[in-house]
Amino acid sequence: MLMPKRVKRRRVFRGRMKGSANKGNIIAYGEFGLVAEEPAWITSNQIEAARIAMTRYTKRGGKVWVDIFPHKPITKKPAETRMGSGKGSPEYWVAVVKPGRVLFEMAGVDEVVAREALRLASHKLPIKCKFVKKEEGGDN
Repeated sequence: MLMPKRVKRRRVFRGRMKGSANKGNIIAYGEFGLVAEEPAWITSNQIEAARIAMTRYTKRGGKVWVDIFPHKPITKKPAETRMGSGKGSPEYWVAVVKPGRVLFEMAGVDEVVAREALRLASHKLPIKCKFVKKEEGGDN
């Protein structure tokens, strides 16, 4: 499960997910990518499930890059606890994803295989995603 090795502050505010991604919105490493079309928190378990689905389908052929990392801790108070007495302890970690963010990249496989592998990965995620190809001349 992905999580930071160490953090400065264990509890953070929830924040807002307005606007679209202004970084991580181009395919940097691979030939094909999976791009988010909605804003969401994606948990470390969901990222791992999507990664496993992709690598299983490609039979460990090609190369896969995970372009998101869960930096944000989500806290939860124990069950049947009274209100007050501070914030709960971190339960799991999420990556904050905005529309246009590249989530996964692939290379070393043909387009049909990559399209199906990324489709299977997108079913593991809580948002709508689209398949994109890297253009040779353009920035994406």
